[in-house]
Amino acid sequence: MNHTTQKYAATIGLFDGVHAGHRYLIDSLKKEAEKHGLKSMVLTFNNNPKQVLRTNFKPQLLTTPAEKRVQLQSLQLDSIVELDFTKEMAALSAFDFIRQVLYDRLQVGLLLVGYDHRFGKDRADGFPEYVAYGKQIGIEVIKTTRFSTPTLKQISSSAIRTALANGNIEQATTLLSYPYSFEGEVISGYQVGRKIGFATANLKPVHPDKIIPGLGVYMVEIFWQNRPYKAMMNIGRRPTIDNDKNISLEVHILDFQEDIYGQNLKVSFLKKIRDEKKFNAVEDLVEQLKKDRAFVVQNWDQ
Repeated sequence: MNHTTQKYAATIGLFDGVHAGHRYLIDSLKKEAEKHGLKSMVLTFNNNPKQVLRTNFKPQLLTTPAEKRVQLQSLQLDSIVELDFTKEMAALSAFDFIRQVLYDRLQVGLLLVGYDHRFGKDRADGFPEYVAYGKQIGIEVIKTTRFSTPTLKQISSSAIRTALANGNIEQATTLLSYPYSFEGEVISGYQVGRKIGFATANLKPVHPDKIIPGLGVYMVEIFWQNRPYKAMMNIGRRPTIDNDKNISLEVHILDFQEDIYGQNLKVSFLKKIRDEKKFNAVEDLVEQLKKDRAFVVQNWDQ
């Protein structure tokens, strides 16, 4: 294949979350593509390679494949290629991957590698090897610098997972560059909230692999039929009303009367209000819920 037929400048990765670091990489890619007269391509995987390589691996996703696609599409790339990571792909050396997948199949002429990204069988090779293979095959391989800002030292999917697990929502939002969300189906609950004037929708996550933030009460934005609503959410073990130890996800939507049983809601996390706590009496719980609702109203537009 003649080198002049290569059409794309590409970068490759899992891009879970499409976070601020990924956006910096993709921005660099678009600049390099323009400089070299090539089109921009992001190559990503629909599944985590670790799921193929380790049988007991349970991913904790920031974005489902569909959500990731939406985020990538918003970045105005010329091409987004989604591959299923397979055992056959895992067996390819970096050289074979560059030659067979990038050069022959996808017409890549320039490969931009993230500052710490490794690929190929057993991730045996690093950047110097990629450059050497590229020279043999006909692909220019360059590397990005590490992206950090004065306030963001460590931008990674795992740092965002940690922030969410700790209930540090603002930090997660900054690292992602948008609010973290998940979808839940409204299932039947204990109907206790209705009796105390705080009707709640109990949610079952639609995508079990998505991470759920740590226990506590949160200010959230709910999207129902694409319309936004102010809400508060309790992620917890329901300590005041004794029941089994399962985590429950309950959302109270402000000024909302619709019957949404069996429907899907999107929950977008804005702020943590407080830790979960056990109240001795239902009256104390109601008082606290009133304070939580006031917090949502006061902080909404900030």
